[in-house]
Amino acid sequence: MALAGTIFVLDPYHEDAIELLQSKPNCKIILPNDHFKADWHELADAILIRSETHLTEEDFDKQKKLKVVVKQGVSVNNVDLEAAKKHGVMVCTNSPGLNSESVAEFTLALALTLARRVSEIDRRVRNGEIIIRSQTLGMSLFQKTIGIVGMGNIGRVVAQKWRGAMSGKVITYDPYAPEEAWSDIEHQRVQSLETLLVASDVVTLHVPLTVSIRGMIGTKQLSHMKRSTILINASRGGIVDEPALLHALKSRQIHGAALDAMEVEPPTLEAYSEFFELDSVIVTPHIGASTAANQSKSGVEAVETVFAVLEGTGEPGRVV
Repeated sequence: MALAGTIFVLDPYHEDAIELLQSKPNCKIILPNDHFKADWHELADAILIRSETHLTEEDFDKQKKLKVVVKQGVSVNNVDLEAAKKHGVMVCTNSPGLNSESVAEFTLALALTLARRVSEIDRRVRNGEIIIRSQTLGMSLFQKTIGIVGMGNIGRVVAQKWRGAMSGKVITYDPYAPEEAWSDIEHQRVQSLETLLVASDVVTLHVPLTVSIRGMIGTKQLSHMKRSTILINASRGGIVDEPALLHALKSRQIHGAALDAMEVEPPTLEAYSEFFELDSVIVTPHIGASTAANQSKSGVEAVETVFAVLEGTGEPGRVV
């Protein structure tokens, strides 16, 4: 069946994805900077989004002929799935694992940057401070232990990179992963989060945000960590209790935190001024998957998913 329809791109997509979209002669493409963008409720057969756009029950109530929502990325926390299902709108995402290499690479970058005080020292040099090397010592991560919470695709690649780059021990916690998970990677799987937190030099979170996981790293969990522990959240905001973390950082209960995912995104000065005052914190605006190669690949896959649904040839990555 020949593809035809009106496709709205509500968030920025890589130029390769846009070029592929525009290659279909029977489709009308509305891009994010088009003044017709606000008319998607009336006109869209399909919409392409990323994390910036939030689709509510009201959006699905107002839409007239929407067939499919395709989100670049795996998580669909920003889409009201019940409302989509109620109105018969299909929701699809990228293939699991597509972002794994990029996010895992960024996780190691965050850990090293914080341990070696790279961003802190860079700021001080730019401010004209004379750095005395003997008084600005970093922390080595060689042969240190990483605790990986979540044994999915990203956690797996983090484990592989940690073993290869740091020659360190890997401890994992995931009550839902099958027993045979990661059978080819040297690691110690523990049965409680507390066991992982006590033993780890770096704790990194790679789990989806669910009701049961929200706030899973709070005051009690932070108290189990070493004073030298680095906490990394490159997963989802809400997994870490931010007020509890701020208290732990200010009281030097842990060494530091690198946060690529926060409750308020993008993180603002108004919301996080107290975090920004601390040299023991790195904050980035959820850019773990943001490499040119990855954005091209995942954007093109999202477009191909739209084509498949509108052509009736498949429903890749269908969530509802």
